[in-house]
Amino acid sequence: MNKTTIRTTLLAVTAAAFGLAGCADMNMGGMSDTTKRTAIGAGVGALAGAAIGGDAKGALIGAGVGAAGGYIWSQHMAQKKAAMERATMGSGVAVVQTQDNQLKLEVPGDVSFDTGRADIKPNMRPILDQFASGLSGQQNTEVRIIGHTDSTGGDELNNRLSLERAQATRNYLVSRGVNPNAVMVAGRGEHEPVADNTSEAGRARNRRVEIFLGERNVAAR
Repeated sequence: MNKTTIRTTLLAVTAAAFGLAGCADMNMGGMSDTTKRTAIGAGVGALAGAAIGGDAKGALIGAGVGAAGGYIWSQHMAQKKAAMERATMGSGVAVVQTQDNQLKLEVPGDVSFDTGRADIKPNMRPILDQFASGLSGQQNTEVRIIGHTDSTGGDELNNRLSLERAQATRNYLVSRGVNPNAVMVAGRGEHEPVADNTSEAGRARNRRVEIFLGERNVAAR
């Protein structure tokens, strides 16, 4: 598609966008304002994606841009997800695309950390190596690392320990070339369990680190 055609098509897309917005109050009366904006954004994104991509695949990518409101699901992100799925196969690490187009890794305690410890286990290192691979050249990527603990110990200890786990993960990624300015860390202590803390298996799942990778939609800034 040449530039003239793209420009003409985008004008049509813009008109369609206003049409979508104008129809919102008539057809979305039961939705909250946030839901309306997401739905309209996804529709506008789909139109733009179809216009630029010229096919259904373009429409799907465009819908992701519109709904995400900040993150895009690019070819690079899709490739990174596939690479992480291969690297973590059979390990118990969950690799998913979130609703806002971030790549999320949930690394349980049997892979990441022992009880009461913040030092990374050896079998977590290859996973982090693969995660870090290629990120140094991606200028618009952001990494968030959230540390968690099981219920062993008190709040003060667990809050500190969860942050130390996130920081240890960050330090490892930085040592592998990830831009330190692109990495945010936080600790949630024992306050966001994903399993029952009354069993060892449940505590191992709760004793985890969550790593999010997002690629910023520069045009949305």
